[in-house]
Amino acid sequence: MIAVCTVRTRQRCELVDVTREVAEVVRSSGVKEGHAIVFVPHTTAAVTINENADPDVQHDVLLTLAELIPQGRRGYRHGEGNSDAHVKASLLGASETILVQDGRLVLGTWQGIYFAEFDGPRTRQMHVSVSGT
Repeated sequence: MIAVCTVRTRQRCELVDVTREVAEVVRSSGVKEGHAIVFVPHTTAAVTINENADPDVQHDVLLTLAELIPQGRRGYRHGEGNSDAHVKASLLGASETILVQDGRLVLGTWQGIYFAEFDGPRTRQMHVSVSGT
């Protein structure tokens, strides 16, 4: 089963917690044991798993990425002005695989699934594939 979820972002760079959306796709699939793959079909967005208890972690991740890969860096050649977004998306990656056990996502106590926007605000898509028994 593959579901397409819409993610609306409000800022140029932000992490959107999509754990509930992915969990709902898993629940709807009826799969009890298997895995879910979350895939982001965009070159300036990504998906990652990180802490979801303290919102300061999201801030710190975005702050560090902005410092390491600044938007206005000299030497970028891509003409759209979003080269930093492409680099950040490549570093985080386009997909995550999460185990499913007893019909639920297997995540650590503090883990959440985040859609990472680096060229927003936009309306994006996220594909969730659930496989198993």
